Amino acid sequence: MTVNVDLLAFVRARLTEEEDVAKAAGGDTWRCPIDQPGEVHDRAGGIAFVVRTHGYDQHMARHDPASTLRRVDTNRVLLDEYEEVADLDTDRPASDFASGRAVGLGFAVRQLAAEYAGHPDYQVRWLPRFSYWDPSSA
Repeated sequence: MTVNVDLLAFVRARLTEEEDVAKAAGGDTWRCPIDQPGEVHDRAGGIAFVVRTHGYDQHMARHDPASTLRRVDTNRVLLDEYEEVADLDTDRPASDFASGRAVGLGFAVRQLAAEYAGHPDYQVRWLPRFSYWDPSSA
């Protein structure tokens, strides 16, 4: 289904953009330890600089480049799983395990895509589906 192929391509492109930004920011060469918020450490553990104002420290500690790269990698695993069954993710799925898996993974991928709803390439048709489906009526 082309809609699902387009959805996968969109999310993969956004993850690649995030990965590129994280790598340009130093990748895993620096980190902000959760237990020392506001301190930016280099690879050897030395303090490169400190930011401890307006909540930036806590935010940076959770979203340093290395954390972003890990999140991108885990999201790609989800996309790979969905890609295997994306053609079964339809408005009227069959009542078998593979179709259920497709719909569930599709919901998760649509949630990932929704994080980028402000992007000019985002399509409203990718909004997560919220509908009642009764397999006994199929």
